[in-house]
Amino acid sequence: MPAFKIDLNNNFFLIAGPCVVENEEITYNTAKKLQDVCKGLDIPFVFKSSYRKANRSSINSFTGLGDEKALEILKKVKSELKVPVCTDIHSPEEATMAAKVADILQIPAFLCRQTDLLEAAAKTGKIINIKKGQFLSPEAMQFAANKVVNAGNNNVMLTERGTTFGYQDLVIDFRGIPKMKKFGFPVILDVTHSLQQPNQSSGVTGGQPDMIEYMAKAGIAVGADGLFIETHPDPENAKSDGANMLRLDLIEDLLIKLVRLKKSL
Repeated sequence: MPAFKIDLNNNFFLIAGPCVVENEEITYNTAKKLQDVCKGLDIPFVFKSSYRKANRSSINSFTGLGDEKALEILKKVKSELKVPVCTDIHSPEEATMAAKVADILQIPAFLCRQTDLLEAAAKTGKIINIKKGQFLSPEAMQFAANKVVNAGNNNVMLTERGTTFGYQDLVIDFRGIPKMKKFGFPVILDVTHSLQQPNQSSGVTGGQPDMIEYMAKAGIAVGADGLFIETHPDPENAKSDGANMLRLDLIEDLLIKLVRLKKSL
């Protein structure tokens, strides 16, 4: 069993943080702010930031500080703030390295069918969060989950992050959340990535952050166990996914509304 376990008995849980580790100051301060807000609202909190971004629109896009440096920053956040950490991995070789720091290994949506990646992640014994491919039905995610389980790890979570709609947009089919919950694993709604507008001619992904509150409320209403929200103190100057991240100073007000909604259901 992993050292960290998510409590699903009361509130929804939150996975949140900047898209990528940009520097120590932004990473640590964002984690501290999120931790303080979640403690006040009794929301189980997992800090998320990628130590490397492999899937970028343009060759000029920021991919990371370097694996060792970024993982050291995540390690500091985890040890000093005592918060669990989630980060992406992109190849089987990364699994063991990332597992030395992360409590949750996240499988990016475009890689959710990669058997060798899923098996390598499973063998670390960590919780494995598999993001649903933009090209897959909710029902197909049982096969991705089964690859982890068959490798000896029952600690699986599934994340809805929108489905490709034409060339430059995504839509959320909220039916997918209860459908995936039938597999017996926690299901998360990735609010901010679901609001991306990919494949822009500029080479930089667009987004609709003004829709974050509506999507998050809908996710809670249909029974999502957790929410994934990328947030940054200055999204306009973020080095990755700034167009769809929530500004950090808006997170508390949003979470207050979501807790209120959860209690009313």
